[in-house]
This record gives sequence, C-alpha cells and structure tokens, in this order.
Amino acid sequence: MAASNRVILGPLVGAIDQGTSSTRFLVFNAKTAELLSHHQVEIKQKFPKEGWVEQDPKEILQSVYECVEKTCEKLTQLNIDITNIKAIGVSNQRETTVVWDKTTGEPLYNAVVWLDLRTQSTVERLLKRIPGKNKNFFKSRTGLPLSTYFSAVKIRWLLDNVEEIRHAVSEGRAMFGTVDSWIIWSLTGAKNGGVHCTDVTNASRTMLFNIHTLEWDTELCQFFDIPMELLPKVRSSSEIYGLMKICPSLKSGALTGVPISGCLGDQSAALVGQMCFQDGQAKNTYGTGCFLLCNTGSKPVLSEHGLLTTVAYKLGRDKPACYALEGSVAIAGAVVRWLRDNLGIVKTTEEVEKLAAEVGTSYGCYFVPAFSGLYAPYWEPSARGIICGLTQFTNRNHIAFAALEAVCFQTREILDAMNKDCGIPLNQLQVDGGMTSNKILMQLQADILCIPVVKPSMPETTALGAAMAAGAAEGVGVWSLNPGDLTAVTCERFEPQINPEESEFRYARWKKAVMKSMGWESAEPTNGNGLNK
Repeated sequence: MAASNRVILGPLVGAIDQGTSSTRFLVFNAKTAELLSHHQVEIKQKFPKEGWVEQDPKEILQSVYECVEKTCEKLTQLNIDITNIKAIGVSNQRETTVVWDKTTGEPLYNAVVWLDLRTQSTVERLLKRIPGKNKNFFKSRTGLPLSTYFSAVKIRWLLDNVEEIRHAVSEGRAMFGTVDSWIIWSLTGAKNGGVHCTDVTNASRTMLFNIHTLEWDTELCQFFDIPMELLPKVRSSSEIYGLMKICPSLKSGALTGVPISGCLGDQSAALVGQMCFQDGQAKNTYGTGCFLLCNTGSKPVLSEHGLLTTVAYKLGRDKPACYALEGSVAIAGAVVRWLRDNLGIVKTTEEVEKLAAEVGTSYGCYFVPAFSGLYAPYWEPSARGIICGLTQFTNRNHIAFAALEAVCFQTREILDAMNKDCGIPLNQLQVDGGMTSNKILMQLQADILCIPVVKPSMPETTALGAAMAAGAAEGVGVWSLNPGDLTAVTCERFEPQINPEESEFRYARWKKAVMKSMGWESAEPTNGNGLNK
C-alpha cells in the first residue's frame, strides 16, 4: 500500500478491555478521543460446581491476542497506519484471581472469577478469628468488608485446596495477579522477563492493600497467611510498566515495542472515561454486574450504608491518589445471559428488550437475581435468586421485564446508599456499559430513580479511560488530561415518565422480594439435592 494513501490522524492509543463476559481491543485517536476500530471476543465462563465460576487464563490471553490482531487488520483496511499506536492501556475485570508458574508461564489453576462463591466457608472460618465476627473489621484499612468477592479469600482457598499451587509456592515458582497482572506479565515477555505489576485500583480490591499508605499490608498478609513474595509490585494507573514483546500469537508482530502505560480496574477506568474528575461526580456501569462509583477526591470516605471505599485512580507516579465510594451489584447483564443460556427463553440478549417492550410491565412479578448472594448494600452471601408474584397470567415477557426492572431496582438501592453517605443527592445519573444500548432499560432506570439518566453517545468509556491513562503517561504524553483539553461528550438523556408515587410503590414491593431472598443458603455443602450432607 502506498504511504500516500494512508490516513494521517496523529497519535493513536490502544486499550485492552478484558471483562467478565468478553475481551475487546479498541483504538482511539489521542487528540479527538474518537473510537477508530475495535474487535470483541466472548469469553467462556465455567461453572464446575454450584456457586463456582471459573475462566481459563490461557483463553483470556488468547482472546487478547486475537482482538489485537483483528483490530490491527481492520485499521490497516481503513488505511490507518498502526505504527501510530503510541501506547496501550489495560482495563480488566477486578478481583478475579490467577496464580501461575513464573518458570513455565503456565497457569496453575483456572482463574477464580469475582462472582465465585466457593470461598463462603473460608470467609466463615476467617470470621471466627475476628473480634465479634465483625466482617467490617478491616474496613478502615482496606475499605472493604470480608466477603467472597475479594481476591485474598480466593488466594487462601487456592492455597488450601490446590496441591500444585502449594508446591509451586514452596519452591518459589508461584505468582499471583488479578487479570491485569496476568496480561501485562504475559505481554511484556512472560517467563522471559515479564513485568509482574498491578496498579493501585486493582490492588485495592484484593483486601491485602492498605488504601491509606498505598502499599501491601504485612498484617493483612499475615492474617490471610499469604506470602508477600507472591504479590505483584503496585504502580500508579498511568506510567510505563514495560514494552510489548514479540509474541508468536501475534502473526503480524503488531505493536512490538509499544509501551503498556495505563492500567485501571474496569470500574475505575469507566470513571476516568466518563471524566468524573471532580468530587461528587458519579457514573454507573451496566456490565455483567452493575457498579456505581462516586469520586470523593483525595480523601477516602468510609461508608455507613454498605458501600465500599476504593481507590479511583492515581494518574501518575507523583500524582495523588483519588478515592471513590462504590456500590457493587453482582448480577446485571448476567441476568440477561442467564435468561438466554439457562432458561432458553431468548436466543439473543437483544431479544430481552423486545419481549419486555411487548408488555411494558412485569404484571406484579419481581425477580431478585441473587445468584451469588447479595452485594451492596446488604453483603448477604446467604441470599439466592427468587422470582415471586407469579400468577397464571405471567409469561416469559413479564419475566424478561422483571429481569430488567431488577437491574434498575438494584441501582436504586445503591444510589440511595450513596446519597445518604455523600449527603448531596445526585440530580442525574451518568451511565455506560453494554446494557445501556437497551432503551427500555434506560427509561425504566430513569422512572425508578425519579432522576434523568444520561448516556454518552460513545458507550466504550471503560476502554476510553484505560486509553486516556496510557496516553497521558510520562514518557508517552500524547493525551492531555487538562480539563480544558478534554473533549465535550454528546449524550442521550432519558427523563422520568411515571409519577414518583408509582415508582415508590414498585420499589417497596421490590424491597419485600429482597427480604424473601435472604437467609436461603447455609455455608454447609449440599449433596446436589439441596440437602446438607
């Protein structure tokens, strides 16, 4: 191809967005933030036992290579020169735990996904060692309650139950990382000098990290009995971690030598991508789960209402850390996938919107999708999913509608908690994530919150946040984060269309359904018939 035919765009930045249900690689124009091309691959989730959720780390890595390769091919077809990609950022599903052998580069077990519940008995055993069995005992240091959700208990389970991992630890061969660490280590050389690091946002989700000192906490590591030499080095969210190495899986040798210079847990990345840089700015991301984050500035705020305190970002080695309050909901988009894959009432996830639109009501049917217990604001691992209010009139359309409503009610619960903690109610909700393309859902959300819902026209804010962090890194410097230089975002607004009284009535019924979902499961293992062994 003649160079004169190439489209001249200036510097580009790539973003690897590795989520729970899919991996994507996206390329942005660093000057205009325009998305130029991307490729997406769905990731398999494995459910080997009830409550267990695993993924294959090698499949995750292969999906990254495939997405990079395909996106570069698409750019070349558009006459865009891929040598203009000056940096790569990584955004990832948080908490999901990978342990691998640094001498072979092979995973020692499947990745234990954030949603996984196998650690419930581990959590209960650890609680017995805490004064008053207080699950918030470490919250002042970590911002988190003791829960199956966070990485420390997953590592503890792996050390207790996987002989191969114990053996590798005793021989000094084992490395732990969340998905960002696994990807960065692999892309920067793997067993041949790969960089073993993570960023402050991902580290703050392990329960081994002190969010005040921004360091691994020796006392927490002792409590969970996790050797500190397993842990990656903690870096800021925006600095050069290492360079892409030649990889046999990348046929074109694309991006060799390009710095990997941005790293943010997916929810922090979305906060950056939505440009929520001021205290009090918030966004809600609708992915596999649902995550509402509110920027609280340079001081961590501890929640009184069941929210988490987390590191929002640290955009440079010498820059201050910023913090956020977070409301985490385990099941959002996952409920739609469940309707498709488990119940088979739809063939595609898009069909759910169509089914719901045909009835426009759940007809008194309420769906609490507590498949992994309830997260914020309840932190109730004993809850399980229920559908109630069924009559002979109920059909699959009503269940589809109730599933979408469930996502909105769960968001209302965490928004109520956020408003109580912050003292200043949000007057609109900024949203992003895959589910926001569902217009019925967005309108429902505005109706249930009684405030407008605002959706950016470019919904890939998670990848955008990772690209911004990478492009702004010292030594790269192709993306300016100065407020005056940030591109104004065009948005679609959804205004509430029902009266607040009806909204409150439906919300009260939802709360009643939530109460019925609680206390369902004990931590005792069952024999598959629901009977305790």
